[in-house]
Amino acid sequence: MQIVLFDNDSWRIKLFPLSLTRPVSNLRIGILTIDQKWSKYFNVPVSFITESYLDKKFPLNSFSGAVLIIQGNILPDELLCEKLYNLKTGEALISAGTVIAFKTEVSDPNDILFFHFNKLKPKDYNPVFADFEINRISYPEDVFSNNGEEIKKDFELITKGRTSARLSSTNQILGDNIFLEEGVSAEFATFNTTKGPIYLGKSSQVWEGSLVRGPFALCDQSILKMGTRVYSNVTVGPDSTVGGELNTCVIWGNSNKGHDGYLGSSVMGEWCNWGADTNNSNMKNNFKDVRMYDYQNNSYRNTGLQFCGAIMGDHVRCAINTAFNTGTVVGVGANVFGGGVPPTYIPDFSWGGVDGFTEYDLEKMFQTSELVFRRRNRKFDEIEQNLLQSVYNLTKNYRNF
Repeated sequence: MQIVLFDNDSWRIKLFPLSLTRPVSNLRIGILTIDQKWSKYFNVPVSFITESYLDKKFPLNSFSGAVLIIQGNILPDELLCEKLYNLKTGEALISAGTVIAFKTEVSDPNDILFFHFNKLKPKDYNPVFADFEINRISYPEDVFSNNGEEIKKDFELITKGRTSARLSSTNQILGDNIFLEEGVSAEFATFNTTKGPIYLGKSSQVWEGSLVRGPFALCDQSILKMGTRVYSNVTVGPDSTVGGELNTCVIWGNSNKGHDGYLGSSVMGEWCNWGADTNNSNMKNNFKDVRMYDYQNNSYRNTGLQFCGAIMGDHVRCAINTAFNTGTVVGVGANVFGGGVPPTYIPDFSWGGVDGFTEYDLEKMFQTSELVFRRRNRKFDEIEQNLLQSVYNLTKNYRNF
């Protein structure tokens, strides 16, 4: 059986800018991305039905036979996977009047390329009703809000039946809910697992003086620099370097926050760089709910959260001492610099700061990205360039400088 994760504008646009450069199901929450979770639960390949400009990087696999088509913003767990595993061909799982997943048979994956849940009618399937809560990601802040619980679920999924590598005796540890993959280097650090598990990925590093409280995930080849303070509910994705203070946040991966400064109640995309002493606020001075820019309505909406920091798309770079206000949204490819506090919405491919913004020349942005990729022995290839060109065109109307 195959699994295909399906994007729909009804939830995809609400997750901009995070979902501008990837399917919703490629968002990282917990230790894994959503598609990786599905693949591990079912032990089968996972592929995508998504926007045409994304499908070169996130393709639909070639297959035939049974397939589960699942909404890409749904977070799996054991109960949901059991329900889906038992679906028969032609059955759909229904939650709150909405089709969550549909099982069918195909001879060619192209048969489902134009599949739309919202076009399914009751006559097209046999309904199976979910009598339990189904978790999903609807807005960007849902990523950091649910991160602690997702770390716990992923920790069980990844480590069940396995033995951790040995933690050096120079470290201090409270509790025993820690798992190290092979090649981890950690010395003279403190780990507190009494509030949640701690996962250290393959060849990751925790430098001296770091203080870590779970739930926490440090993914493959990532680094906590000396004296890093991790409070709880934090994920640092693969090939990232971080320092300073982190609290209830997700860094997708391949990003740097290598110096002092606070990142809290926030999400940072891929290929981002925070300058030294960059901070974000995550609570208003009047303690009221935080409002955040919404791409779908081109206006601000109430998140209902008292703690809400920054949402940052891919390829964002900010200079030293940048101060992001509460509830700031920074679009893909933005380059932020200068003193003061930038606006709470910085459009995609913006260049500037508190004194104003202009459009970031795309060719110059590509030149920088090529150097950034080269530092990690990656190639900024035609697929990446074409994807970003499409995002640049898609977001042009938002750049009203």
